[in-house]
Amino acid sequence: MGRPREFSDEAVVDAAMAVFWEKGYEATSTQDLCARTGLGRGSLYNAFGSKHRLYEEAIRRYAETKADAQLAMLAEAGSVRERLRDLMLGVIDADMADPGRRGCLALNAATESSGRTEAVAGLVRRQFADLEQALCRLVEIGQSTGELSPDRPPLQVARAFQSAYYGLRVLAKVTDDRNALLDVVEGAIAAL
Repeated sequence: MGRPREFSDEAVVDAAMAVFWEKGYEATSTQDLCARTGLGRGSLYNAFGSKHRLYEEAIRRYAETKADAQLAMLAEAGSVRERLRDLMLGVIDADMADPGRRGCLALNAATESSGRTEAVAGLVRRQFADLEQALCRLVEIGQSTGELSPDRPPLQVARAFQSAYYGLRVLAKVTDDRNALLDVVEGAIAAL
């Protein structure tokens, strides 16, 4: 009978998520993962099978923590425009406060070809689709209450807003100009 595990899978995945988020899939070495998680190579591979499997788990964990928190915020009561503005202002604050300017792990995974397999693409698509659905529901609410114009289909409005949101996440990785980021927010809100 083997030794019992002396580590928490969740803690290991959280540590690995931080490394992949900072460095990306390709630049993350097994040694980086071992150093951050505190596990030896054998324990890491016995627990997760491969670097790529751990990457998939990290993307899942990101969805469970960061992405789900944003979806919960969108589901709160209040003005539709204010909830959408708060979503964007929240990521500006988070991204600008992050010294590594990591941005969004799901967006990073979508744009880094080296770690993108069908499994990773599926996990990222799920996160994007969840946000799209939440935005669409919010737009439908705003249109039904008269807060938003009913002139365009809700899904079209949600997709345009989501594009601005993800563009904001990319821009926040490379600029220190908060006013430029705020212009994106106000432009996206005005287009509703």
